[in-house]
Amino acid sequence: MTYVIAQPCVDIKDKACLDVCPVDCIYEGKRSLYIHPDECIDCKACEPVCPVEAIFSEEEVPAEWDPYTAVNAEFFDLTGLGSPGGALRTGPLDTDHPHIASLPPAPVLTPAPTEENRT
Repeated sequence: MTYVIAQPCVDIKDKACLDVCPVDCIYEGKRSLYIHPDECIDCKACEPVCPVEAIFSEEEVPAEWDPYTAVNAEFFDLTGLGSPGGALRTGPLDTDHPHIASLPPAPVLTPAPTEENRT
């Protein structure tokens, strides 16, 4: 079993998951993050820290985001990365899986007005 990053991450890339991954198996693409299926140790550390709930075990990916299991795995072959042994070795990449690249931009979320940010 591995974990999968799905559509809610696209154009958000909060990166809280990067800080908690003990094996550095979450890679940064241009518009999304990707979990390397051969490097993931199924520790579950990334799932609860994702603020947009984009991370699922591969058995629990919602049907609407089922293609993301393949998207995460194929990203590493399509980019020629293979299995580099950790995202720190590659740094952020200026590319994405074609499925991600074909998506329209996600809407920009703005915080609700509060007393502190009203002008």
